[in-house]
Amino acid sequence: MTESAREGIDITRILDASRELVFEAWTTPEHFAAWYGGDAEVPLDRVSLDVRPGGAWSLVIVVPGTEMPFHGVYREVVAPERLVFTLKDAAAPADIEGETVTFTDRGDKTTEMVFKQRGGNLTAEQYAAAEDGWEAFFDALVARLASL
Repeated sequence: MTESAREGIDITRILDASRELVFEAWTTPEHFAAWYGGDAEVPLDRVSLDVRPGGAWSLVIVVPGTEMPFHGVYREVVAPERLVFTLKDAAAPADIEGETVTFTDRGDKTTEMVFKQRGGNLTAEQYAAAEDGWEAFFDALVARLASL
């Protein structure tokens, strides 16, 4: 696959936390707000997660001088194994494919988290920037899990 034909993001992380705790970090507003956005502020009063198939989610990332709202819909919820959801910002087309994150128990209270973002609506450069953003978010997730 050439860089110009990139159609998504694939990130795998091994996390030092149980699968149940990692799933909770993705599905509980207090935990999600603490890591989503990396170092940016995500006000808890602007986070809404209706974690069920067809349920909506939304939040706002606040950086100096601007607010970035994100929202989507959960397409599949299989606790504590898998989430499939859409993620949209102001520029996202209506027909994006969405994100999938799976959580595999590796024993010894470690979890393999596999994140996939698809859609094909971004340029190769935009996917690279989005991947860097997700990596920063997941670094914040690691820090959050270590604090629990």
